[in-house]
This record gives sequence, structure tokens and C-alpha cells, in this order.
Amino acid sequence: MADALGPRVMQMLAAGQMAQAISSVRTHLKFKPRDPGALDLLAMLLMRSGDLPGATVASERAVQAEPHAAILRHNLAIILKESGRFADAVAQWERAVNLDPRLAPAWTCMSTGYAFLRRPSDALAAARKGLALSPNSAEAAGAVAFALQQACQIEEAVAEGERAVTLEPSNPLLWANLLLTANYLSGPPEALADRHRTFGSLFASGSGAAATDPNRPLRVGVLSPDLCDHSVAYFVEALLAARPADCTMVAIHTGGIRSKDPVQGRLRSLFQAWHEAAGAGDALLEGALRELRLDVLIELSGHSAGGRLAALAGKPAPVMITAIGYPNTTGLPAMDWRVVDSITDPPGSEHLCTEKLLRLDPCFLCYTPPMQAPEPVMPSEDAPFTFGSFNNANKISRQTAELWGGLLQAVPEARLLLKARRFADPEVRRTIRQRLAQAGIEPDRLDFQSHLPSREGHLGLYRAVHVALDTVPYNGTTTTCEALWMGVPVITTLGDRHAARVSASLLHAVGHPEW
Repeated sequence: MADALGPRVMQMLAAGQMAQAISSVRTHLKFKPRDPGALDLLAMLLMRSGDLPGATVASERAVQAEPHAAILRHNLAIILKESGRFADAVAQWERAVNLDPRLAPAWTCMSTGYAFLRRPSDALAAARKGLALSPNSAEAAGAVAFALQQACQIEEAVAEGERAVTLEPSNPLLWANLLLTANYLSGPPEALADRHRTFGSLFASGSGAAATDPNRPLRVGVLSPDLCDHSVAYFVEALLAARPADCTMVAIHTGGIRSKDPVQGRLRSLFQAWHEAAGAGDALLEGALRELRLDVLIELSGHSAGGRLAALAGKPAPVMITAIGYPNTTGLPAMDWRVVDSITDPPGSEHLCTEKLLRLDPCFLCYTPPMQAPEPVMPSEDAPFTFGSFNNANKISRQTAELWGGLLQAVPEARLLLKARRFADPEVRRTIRQRLAQAGIEPDRLDFQSHLPSREGHLGLYRAVHVALDTVPYNGTTTTCEALWMGVPVITTLGDRHAARVSASLLHAVGHPEW
């Protein structure tokens, strides 16, 4: 790449001239179409502008021009990961570290790719390799924290996450991982609230959105990466279907197009406008939201995977609401409201949230079951009595293990069926088996099940369960609804935090007995 091109492009980016920067690189490539550095630069610019298909093509051309350059394969892998092509991304990272075993960023990023492929042991090994090569890297420390979380080692994940945000306190992704992980630990609710407020103080902004026209129909934006076959969609679909007729609904989807996803197809029909924003940086996303001139923006992720709170810190809509996808306060001063109910967030808990609480009683969630759910069937009469939990494996905390241990000691003939994607990893099974053994549950009473290829198969597994068990302090949500939908009674208990009471809220809403 010509020596002057890179600095010139950086100057344009600093001036906010993304289109001019892309045009400048394209002009260079007309004269040197196989310049790997220029192709790589174009790919990075296109990714930042939200054009992931174009970025992929440019990056692949860069690799073809210089196939032995590890850094080019690393950059291609980043784009593939942002496009949701995790297996292809990991394959490129594996080739990159074979070419240059000391390329620390490739090890660090490869660990996140392994995590998305539900290979937590591989993720942790790669993350630790990246941290060993770059011990003062916040990104490397954050990758170790994320990999530890995926391996269900929550206490260690929180400790490493704290170190990561200390190294780089302005990184919103490191904060999101730390805050989400901290929800899995028991502890004083004030301490967790303080963590969220610290995040909010670092990302506070005073800009705000322009006033909109009060005489026009209300424009409501929905921001989420999960407008697809995802747990969040099971709770947002009914709300969208019941929208007021004179309200214009605008989707800002940051998760990418899924042409074969029937849920995404149904959700698209409930919006008057649909905008794809996968790969867009925070500044670009904030600008796009402002251009939409929304009256209300509803975000559905909080600090969970794919959340974009940093892009909302400047308040790109006059009214902003967080709902459904995250079990706690965002900590973001710009966020006006959080949708809850009087069980998840009882009166008197307002001091634990930075938002105002919008309580929809008796239950703030409305579940839409899968279209092809099988008929509920109780286990056969000769089947052993089986408790079951299909919750995220991270939710099987030490506190949960102790509660389950007491229950299984009281019913000595019972078995416990656990289903989660991560149970495909032998090390995760070993971690959970040890945790439950410490609570008095013998390993030979446990049955593990990992991912099943179809929704029907997943729901059909409830036919082997007599009673479903909840988790604490982070309760189930979708799994609670699934169990009830399949006719399985649920035993739940309130957690020790206001934000961990979703299951009790759901059970209350359907009039189900609680324990």
C-alpha cells in the first residue's frame, strides 16, 4: 500500500469523512487492484460502515493476494465473526496462529469464536495463550473473563473481568461481559447496582435528541440483535402484534439477516420499517438512530450479548426504554425507563436502578410459544421420578446447587436431568458435576443433555421431566415458560436480588403454586 494512503485515510476518519475515506481507497485500488494492504484497509472501513458483505469480499481478496500474512487472515476472521460465520472465522484464526504463533490478538479473538461455537474449553485455552503473549492487554484479560464465564467458572470470570475494566475502563464490551456475569453471583444487590452505576458514569453524555413533532403519528424504534429465533423474540412478538394502529414501528436490527428464519420473517411483518445495522460502530449507530427521528426507542438487550448501550449514551431518542433482554438496571443515565413488575422489582427497590421503573402487573412478560410445539405428555409410569432444569449452565450457581441438594436428599429415588448447550463440553460437565457433588448430589443421579437440533426435540425432552427446577439468583425466564407450556410444574424460589425474580413473576401470572 502506498505510504501516503494510510495516514490520509486516518485523517479523513478523524474528520468523520467515512465515505471519502472509502472512495480514496477504492481509487487507489483502481491502479493497484491486488495491493493487500489497501484491500485490508478497505475491508476494515466497510466493516465499520456496516457493509459486512463488501468487507468480506475485500478481505478475502487481501488474503488471496498475500495468503501467508497472518494479520490479513486475522482481520478476515474478525469480519466473518461479525457476520455470524463463527466456524469460518475460527478456521481463519487457526491458520493465522499457525502462520504466526505469537500473534496475540488472533489467539484472543479466536477464543471468542470458540465460545460462540460452544467450545468453552478451547476458548479458555486460546484466551490464556493470548493473555500470556500480551499480559497487560485489557482485551486479552476480557477474553479470559468471557471464556471463564462460558466454562461456568463464574467467580473467576468476575475477578478477571474486574481486571479487564481496570486496564481499559472506557471499553463497553468489557463492561457488558463483567456486568452480565456478575448477575450469576449471589451478593448484596447494592454492590451489583454500584457496578452498573460505575459503568454509567463512564459513558454518560449530555448531548440528547432533538424534539420531534407532537402532531405526527408516534414513531417507536426497537433496537435489538435478537429479532429472530431467539428467547427475546418469544416475549416481544405479542407486544408488537398489539401495537396501536396509529403508531409507526421501526426495527433497528443489529444481528444480521437470517433468510431461513421463520421467526424473523414474522417479526418483519409487524414493523413499518426495518433497518439492518449489523457491524455498525457505536458512532455510526448513534447517528443512524438520530436520523430516524424516533419519539421512543426501546432497546431489548441491556448488557447481554449484542447489546449496544454505548451507542445510546448520548440519548439519540427523546424517550428511551429498556426491556425484556437483561435482568437488571443498565446503569446508563440516558435510559429513562425499565419495564418490570412488582415481583421482579417490588416497591422499595427503586434505589437499585438508574432508570424509572415502569411496572406492568401482574407480569411484565407475555410469552409466545413456538408454532410447532409438541403436545404435552407426562413421563411413563415406570420412568424414575425426574427433576429437570434446562437453564443456561451459568445459572447453576453454588446457591442453586445447595437448594437442589436439599431437594434431592428429600427425594432419594429421584434423578436430575440437566440440559444446556455447553454440556457438550466434558470440562463443563465435570465442573457442574463437582459443584453438585459438593451439595450432596451423587454423580450417578445426574443426566446431561446438550443441544438438540430442533425446537420440537428440545421441547419434547420435557416429556422426561416430572418437575422442573428453577435457578438462583438468576432465575429462568424462557425455560420457565417452556416448562409450563409443556405441562411441567415448576419449583421456584425468590433470589436474593430484586432483579432475579422473573420466574416467580411468570408463575404468579398463570396462577401456578410457588415454592
